[in-house]
Amino acid sequence: FFFYREWHIIAFVGEKTAKKLLADFGSLENLLANTDQLKGKLRENIENNKEKGILSKQLATIMLDVPVVFDEKDCEVSTPDFEAVGKLFEELEFRQLLVNFQKVYQPEAVVQSNQKAPSAQLDMFAVQGDLFAQPQVAVEKKTAANTPHYYQLADTPMAQQLLLQSLLQQTEVCFDTETTAIDALEAELVGISFCWTAHKGYYVPFPVDKEEATALLNTLRPFFENEKITKVGQNLKYDLKVLQNYGIKVQGALFDTMIAHYLINPDMRHNMDLLSETYLGYTPIAIESLIGKGKAQRSMRTVALEEVKEYAVEDADVTWQLKDVFKAELPKVNAQKVYADLEMPLLKVLAVMEREGVTLDVAYLKEYSKTLDAEIAQLEATIAEQAGTPFNLASPKQLGDILFEKLKIDSKPKKTKTGQYATSEEVLAPFAAKHKIVADILEWRQVQKLKSTYVDALPLEVNPRTGRVHTTYMQTVAATGRLSSNNPNLQNIPIRTERGQRVRKAFIARNDDYILLSADYSQIELRIIAALSEEHNMIESFLHGEDIHRATAAKVFNVPLEAVTREQRSHAKTVNFGIIYGVSAFGLSAQTDLSRSQSKELIDTYYATYPNLRNYIQKQIHFAQEHGYVETVLGRRRYLPDIHSRNQVVRGAAERNAVNAPIQGSAADIIKIAMIRIYDLLQAQQLQTRMLLQVHDELVFDVPKTELEIVKPLIKEVMESAFTLAVPLVADLGVGNNWLDAH
Repeated sequence: FFFYREWHIIAFVGEKTAKKLLADFGSLENLLANTDQLKGKLRENIENNKEKGILSKQLATIMLDVPVVFDEKDCEVSTPDFEAVGKLFEELEFRQLLVNFQKVYQPEAVVQSNQKAPSAQLDMFAVQGDLFAQPQVAVEKKTAANTPHYYQLADTPMAQQLLLQSLLQQTEVCFDTETTAIDALEAELVGISFCWTAHKGYYVPFPVDKEEATALLNTLRPFFENEKITKVGQNLKYDLKVLQNYGIKVQGALFDTMIAHYLINPDMRHNMDLLSETYLGYTPIAIESLIGKGKAQRSMRTVALEEVKEYAVEDADVTWQLKDVFKAELPKVNAQKVYADLEMPLLKVLAVMEREGVTLDVAYLKEYSKTLDAEIAQLEATIAEQAGTPFNLASPKQLGDILFEKLKIDSKPKKTKTGQYATSEEVLAPFAAKHKIVADILEWRQVQKLKSTYVDALPLEVNPRTGRVHTTYMQTVAATGRLSSNNPNLQNIPIRTERGQRVRKAFIARNDDYILLSADYSQIELRIIAALSEEHNMIESFLHGEDIHRATAAKVFNVPLEAVTREQRSHAKTVNFGIIYGVSAFGLSAQTDLSRSQSKELIDTYYATYPNLRNYIQKQIHFAQEHGYVETVLGRRRYLPDIHSRNQVVRGAAERNAVNAPIQGSAADIIKIAMIRIYDLLQAQQLQTRMLLQVHDELVFDVPKTELEIVKPLIKEVMESAFTLAVPLVADLGVGNNWLDAH
């Protein structure tokens, strides 16, 4: 429907028709009184939405009888609290609004100290036109064009030797690679920039020929492999992988500004341009200005050397300056230990894992795709038979018409803004139990998604040079500290269905001399919440090695452990995991066959059985309200600015995060500790076993069969001793020729 302020009317028709109706009838009331003059669907739409139309007009009508007391003094412009406004706008990232605010109230200050104005560069929420009555004062942004700097080319052997001598005299150096591709495994070096003093830096261009480029890089090898020099960068994992293409293994401590900022402000974006604008008040040269974008994008190798030098060294210069800012900020959020002992060592581990990749059985997936095609065809035939006619299952309109007009599965179906019947999974799921056609439609969607997203897509991800699939692990996406995987995403392969599990069968050992080993933390989040809440009943169950879901069911349903039914265990499992995410009676009812009242009774009984758990939840919320953040067992913080929100929904989400973040984040921290220690042990013992994948609480290894009995106890011991809790950590190990069999 469309809202026309000119006529104060909501018309549940198109714009052209609405204007004609208003012209013909003069008013909404007159239109509604004469709907007998309308025909067909138009009349039906108007009559069905009569009440909404009247209400909408009422809401849109300006009230003229409100007892307003006018005092002209209340409208005088007063001097605002600049400090308070500045802090608020910075917190909300209203960068351009802050500039506009200063233009209106402090124009002289803006001109004189625009370089001090933080984040004065973004156009988000930019004020358009002559919104302010007072004259606007232009603010000159800090850029390379107006900021003094000295960037030099090192494009001769003599210059490169002098540069190397200077590099080796430093304790910290920022470097940044310019390459031909986003994919680090395919990228070739175009150049490398270096900086160790603000506004100064050097750029080394590289030849196209791979051998010549390798030879040039070898002259800089003493710097990259010097363990006494800290290497600074933004997204260093990418640079490390690129250099490994040329046989260079970067040594020494690392400082990654992207990861540092992630720990300082995990909910903000972490790209360099935004960080530069936010913390330095400086707008870097846009990459698009050099190479364009979209189909017109060209290689960095085609850009004039002088332009590349300015762009590349500026990146290193900005990153170097951000390093100083973030070094000072990390202690303020108690993040230096997590940064130095966890995230930075993990960066090197992930770089190696990503380069290693995993072998994929492409032939198996092609056959499985045919199997799914047959299952899809069978489902389509079954659905068409139940519908009484074939139709396009992928068309929401056709599907909605079949379900809600022909089969009438709902007397009051929901509609989208465009007037079509809503057919999302959320809408259809409640009807699946009573209508087989709905269950079949949802199953058809699942099979289609599995086939397109994984079975058909994964073979396209095989690197032609290595013959393996190489995912990329992101350390700075999930605010809880969990790693995320993309290109391809190997963490979201569905494992709750048999079809989804069969996708894991495609991930295989590298050859007949190897075998895959899966090491999975058993119920680590429940063990963590038991330990953190000091819930003795739950701790006792874990200490006695009991099945926690069966033990919970026995306590909640008041039956002997051996008498717990499969259904009772399932309900207890749902509550056990749901508590972490603040499950409600409504949520539990939606996930089980329990009614809402039964779900409420089960949750109440659960808390009565585990009283310390409820106390822990309340303590976490109170801590967040008092301090503004919560912490993992390693001190990783999750800030919750919405914990005091007046909006109940927003505040409720923050309260759930106050409970969930320390649990999920602690699990993430613990497996990261295990990954670092396992990697170091494999390196120290010069074993050929390789860590391939991390999927939440699971690690997957490619193991020579001759090393299997060596690494199994090593991996198990490291994982179970990674962190000491009141509840023991347990790692379950499995082996097989493919991931499914190993898990």
